[in-house]
Amino acid sequence: MAVTTELARIVALRATGLGDLLTVVPALRALAERFPDHELTLVTPRSLAPIVPLIGVVDSVMPMQGLGALSSSLERPHIAVNLHGSGPQSHRVLLALHPSRLISHRHRAILESADGPEWIEGVHDAVRWARLLDAHGVRCDPTRLQLARPDPILRRAVGATVVHPGAGRASRRWPLSRWVTVVRRLVADGRRVVLTGSVAERPANARLCEDAGLRDGDNMAGRTDSLDIASVVAHSSLILSSDTGIAHLATAFDVPSVTLFGPTAPDEWGPLVRRDLHRVLWAGQRGNPNADRSDEGLLRIDAGDVIAAYESLERSAGADAHDRATELMG
Repeated sequence: MAVTTELARIVALRATGLGDLLTVVPALRALAERFPDHELTLVTPRSLAPIVPLIGVVDSVMPMQGLGALSSSLERPHIAVNLHGSGPQSHRVLLALHPSRLISHRHRAILESADGPEWIEGVHDAVRWARLLDAHGVRCDPTRLQLARPDPILRRAVGATVVHPGAGRASRRWPLSRWVTVVRRLVADGRRVVLTGSVAERPANARLCEDAGLRDGDNMAGRTDSLDIASVVAHSSLILSSDTGIAHLATAFDVPSVTLFGPTAPDEWGPLVRRDLHRVLWAGQRGNPNADRSDEGLLRIDAGDVIAAYESLERSAGADAHDRATELMG
C-alpha cells in the first residue's frame, strides 16, 4: 500500500547536546537519502536549532529539552527514529506518536523494538547510529560528519586559535590554572587567542583572560549561539578543548584540534575522520562521566602535554597550517 501524504514524514529524536547532535549527522543524511520523498523532522533542543541547517537534509526542527511529550502535530509519522538512546523512555516518547514504523535499538520492555539491534557499549557514537540504521535496511556511512561551512559571523575570531576551557560536566573540566599556562604559551608563540564557552562559564573565562594576559573582548563565552560558535570554529586556525561539543565542530569543519579526554575514551567520542588534523590526549583510564569533580585520568594530563601536542600538530601541518591561518585572516 502506498504511503499517504500525511504519513510521509520521518521524526528523528536527538534531544541532547551539541556533540551528541553532531555524531548523528551521518544517520540523518542516510535517512534523507533512503527516503527522499519524506519530510525529515528533527526533535532536538531549541538552542541547537540555528546550527541544524548546516546539516543540509533536515526539513524542520521541533524544539525539545529532555524527554517530554512531543507535539501532536507530529502524530502518525511514517517512521520514528530513536537517535537519542537505548530506551525504554525514549522509545515510548516516539511510540506515543503512533508511527507506522519504529527504528530503534532493541529493549526487552518495548515489544515494538524487537527487530532492532542490541545496544553495544564501547563503540564510537557515530558508528553506533550507523549500525542501527544498517540493521533496519538503511545504509549509513558513519564518516559523513562534515557540515556546510557557515559565513564568518564574528570577524574577531577569523584565523584565531580558539580555546574552550569548560565542559558541561565537572568530570571533563581541566584545571583553569593549566589552561592559563597553555594560553600564555600560545600568545608567546604569536597566536591570537579567543575563548569560548557558555554564559555560566563566562566568569571562569574572565579569570583566564586576566591571568593569561588576554583582553576582555577575547572572552566570547555567553555571547554566541550554536550558529555563531560553528562559524567561530569553521573560520579558526586551531581548536583546543576538553571532550565536548566544540571538538566535534573541529571534526565537522576539518579544523586542526587538540582534545583532552577524561572519563570517556577517544575511541568512542574522538575524531573519526582526518585524524592527521587532530591530536587526542587520554591517560588510558575510564572514569565516572557524572562525577562532580575533574576525572583522575584527565588530571594526569599536564600543560606540557597539551603544548607538546599543539607543537606536534604544527610541525606535521607545516606550511599548510601557516597558509590556512594567513588565508583566514585575509
